[in-house]
Amino acid sequence: MKKNIAIVAGGYSSEYEVSIRSARNLYGFIDKDRYRVCMVLIERDGWFAQLPGDGTAPVDRNDFSFMQDGVRVRIDFAYITIHGTPGENGLLQGYFDMLRIPYSSCGTFTSALTFNKYSCNRFLGAMGIRVPDSVRLRRGDPLNGDAIVSGLGLPVFVKPSDSGSSFGVSRVNEASQLEAAVDRAFEEGDEVMVERFIAGVEVTCGCYRTKGKINALPVTEVVPANEFFDYNAKYNGEVQEITPARLSSALTAKVQQTTAGIYDCIGAKGIIRVDYIIPADENPVLLEINTTPGMTDTSFIPQQMKTAGLKLSDVLTEIIENE
Repeated sequence: MKKNIAIVAGGYSSEYEVSIRSARNLYGFIDKDRYRVCMVLIERDGWFAQLPGDGTAPVDRNDFSFMQDGVRVRIDFAYITIHGTPGENGLLQGYFDMLRIPYSSCGTFTSALTFNKYSCNRFLGAMGIRVPDSVRLRRGDPLNGDAIVSGLGLPVFVKPSDSGSSFGVSRVNEASQLEAAVDRAFEEGDEVMVERFIAGVEVTCGCYRTKGKINALPVTEVVPANEFFDYNAKYNGEVQEITPARLSSALTAKVQQTTAGIYDCIGAKGIIRVDYIIPADENPVLLEINTTPGMTDTSFIPQQMKTAGLKLSDVLTEIIENE
């Protein structure tokens, strides 16, 4: 009997549309000969399974099931592709843990840790991973711009500590821009990180584990047309993405080994993506970890798998069966 696979998409953040695009791409790659696949949309006004045609059915949150043609459909595996809350921060993972439904992404603790950029960087910094200096601001904290600029210098990056897809992120080149940038970041979350700027080459590396083996993917070099890798660069093509990256074989191996080490250190599951800056000394500096990376047709992971000679459909099957 075929397993029922739910691609879980949507969410409550500004990344809703990105999640839907990722879900549609995943739907096209999951093996329909092997699995029965449906999409489940998580929205604030309800959870809905998409039925053949244009119909939907409400999801019973007591057991994550729904009715189709008079038959109750029970989900055997959830492929989470929500970028932002509640699918990237551990909330949905805890829900599935209680229902004993296996899922594709990192567990509750790891998802919560990596979703908070400041806390994750502090944790990994203590484990020997190189991270940028930064300052955390919580909603209601007084903003001492002079102290921040004195400690971190200029420019700095201001970003929500618990958001993604570059929503609310600003590069601040002058002290007078700091307050507005912080206000903008707080529109996306309750915690903001101000991070030291590091000059260098931006790269990203995907990684996944199946059958007990951690597999680091080819490295992608990111050359944005704008000041940094913002939303338009990520999803509207305003960037040059070079896979494999223009790095030496030794430096490529260092990035991949660091990524695999981070994967193991945080106890990751499924596919993750780790972003770095490589400064002149060629020692990678961690920027952030994505535990539900984008899977749209312009996203890095599909590009890296293609370069590695991997079929995304095969990898998705491995991840589903690995659980």
